[in-house]
Amino acid sequence: MTTITIIGSGNMATAIGTRAAKHGHTIELMSRNTAKAQALAAQIGNGATVGTFGAKPLGDIVILAVLYASAVEVVAKYGDAVAGKILVDITNPFNADVTGLVTTEGHSISQQIAAAAPKGTHVVKAFNSILQGVLAEDKPVDVFFAGDSAEARAHVAAFLASLDMRPLDAGGLEMAYVLEWAGVLLVGLARNGAGFDIALGAKAT
Repeated sequence: MTTITIIGSGNMATAIGTRAAKHGHTIELMSRNTAKAQALAAQIGNGATVGTFGAKPLGDIVILAVLYASAVEVVAKYGDAVAGKILVDITNPFNADVTGLVTTEGHSISQQIAAAAPKGTHVVKAFNSILQGVLAEDKPVDVFFAGDSAEARAHVAAFLASLDMRPLDAGGLEMAYVLEWAGVLLVGLARNGAGFDIALGAKAT
């Protein structure tokens, strides 16, 4: 398979990294908390390594598994080190009670990341509408994603498919704002009786 770099060492980094490693990918972890990243690499196993936060990532696909409030700052920190990479934004910019967003149309976190990223970098929104526990189950699930580069979207789609997930292309990066609202919808459903073991999906009739 290929090397995937994950910036972050929290729950979503754990779920994505573990699933990707199980499906044959090599995982590189980068985090401000090196000790936590090292512990996670040991937990993931399968040759997972720890890179230096801010250095050039090994993977062509770089997953930003950080809180939305720090995502743009992290990309700015990396600067030219991520030039030419595909940055996968998994963040959900929820408001305080998770009933809405702190972003507005045309200013999704993905679009803010794209504005801060160096030339030649492509941003794709993905994974934000999947609950961590569902992702960790390693069962087939639909994944909505969006990005301005058709080539980058195809690359991410192939990666998602390799994880036994069905990639569903929502179009250009302007759709990232819609996907952020999908995260709100998912949490609303989970809180109001559907439970936290559900996943959003699409089905032909």
